[in-house]
Amino acid sequence: MKLPFGFARSSLRRRLGVGLAAGMAVLWLAASTVAGLVLRREVDEVFDSALQEVAQRILPLAYAEVLARDADNTTQRMAPVGPHREYITYVVRDAQGRELLQSSDADRLKIPRDLPPGFHTTDRLRTYTEAAVQGTIIVTTAEDLTHRRAAVMRAMTALIWPLAALIPIALLGVWAAVRLSLKPMVVFRAAIESRGRGNLMPIATEGLPDEIAPMAASVNALIGRLRGTLEAERSFTANSAHELRTPIAAALAQTQRLISELPDDMRRDRARSVETALRRLSRLSEKLLQLAKAEGGGLLAETPAPLGPVLCHVIEEVSRQADCGDRLEVSIPADGGPPSDLDPDAFAVLARNLIENAVKHGDPDRSVTVRLADGLFEVSNHGGVVPADRLARLTRPFERGQTAAEGSGLGLAIAAAICRGAGLVLELVSPIPGKADGFRATVHLGNDTVESGSVGQR
Repeated sequence: MKLPFGFARSSLRRRLGVGLAAGMAVLWLAASTVAGLVLRREVDEVFDSALQEVAQRILPLAYAEVLARDADNTTQRMAPVGPHREYITYVVRDAQGRELLQSSDADRLKIPRDLPPGFHTTDRLRTYTEAAVQGTIIVTTAEDLTHRRAAVMRAMTALIWPLAALIPIALLGVWAAVRLSLKPMVVFRAAIESRGRGNLMPIATEGLPDEIAPMAASVNALIGRLRGTLEAERSFTANSAHELRTPIAAALAQTQRLISELPDDMRRDRARSVETALRRLSRLSEKLLQLAKAEGGGLLAETPAPLGPVLCHVIEEVSRQADCGDRLEVSIPADGGPPSDLDPDAFAVLARNLIENAVKHGDPDRSVTVRLADGLFEVSNHGGVVPADRLARLTRPFERGQTAAEGSGLGLAIAAAICRGAGLVLELVSPIPGKADGFRATVHLGNDTVESGSVGQR
């Protein structure tokens, strides 16, 4: 199933952390908005109550003031007690709209005339009008709406500004909580990633959440079935090798005895042809069994060990069988080289095939270099340059270069199969860098720079 845009190949921890933090921020903003609307309503009620209360308090005082003063038409202004900001102003008018009494700041607000009793809102004022003495005295209190909006805005700011500090704190808290909660899943993922390359040990299921435990059990069951299949395949390969070697060896022995018993040269030559064919069949069956084992898995050892001693044994065996000890230039670290998790038997097959390939197809009058170093195993030989198109096909089974030497065309295919199965890198180069001829096969025992299991060429 295709993931929505923006979620493909993203971390579950990141998605949970960002989602939870964003959800908290949205909920906080929504709660602040609702709180702001409620606050605005409550502020309106409080300020309206203040307007009404001021008007009702001023009305009897204004009536007494009007009766006590001389009969004139001048407007009396109430002087402020001290310097202060006047948020609620008032004006007292008669029935004809003449101003009889007003607060010190009434002129600034310009309270409109002929307002109906009760509350009234203009584009800039909130007013309350109260009439007394049969409508002959009218008191109007007013408040600048800017003051109300500023009060609500300050309250809203006090609610919202902690969000700026809450978001990073929430992100940190959510990240820590999600990290701790998903730690078993991270360990489970790492355990699954480590499987393969010959590691078919069961995955530990302790501490896994209930949602993941069934998946781990299924993975372990699958690994168990795969391990059983590989063990059965290895057993079949070993039994097949034994069953093939025995009759071929018996036929070869009988042929050699027949050669010694035949009286004439013509029949002995024919018997020798049969002997040669049987030897070729023996070598081919051995190579095919090696290829089957390389492609079947089980190429990693449970305990890493140096490869130097194994290579020394292979060198001695190849030198004895091919009579090429004087051609081999071997470089092996004195301590055997760094430990490797490659199975010693698999490395012996890999090294034997690469060395035999170099000895057979290289210049017989020049040396073959075998070098084991930190992170690589290298076999080089002198000879003709292999074209790039043919070089790319040499790792296929039964693919041979332009050579007159005997061979099955399986040596490099076996080496490539072992490298793929063990997660190593086989690099084929011709000519040797810095020289005009030659062929070099390099096995990168570490996969820092090249994709694991690949086969490269130059």
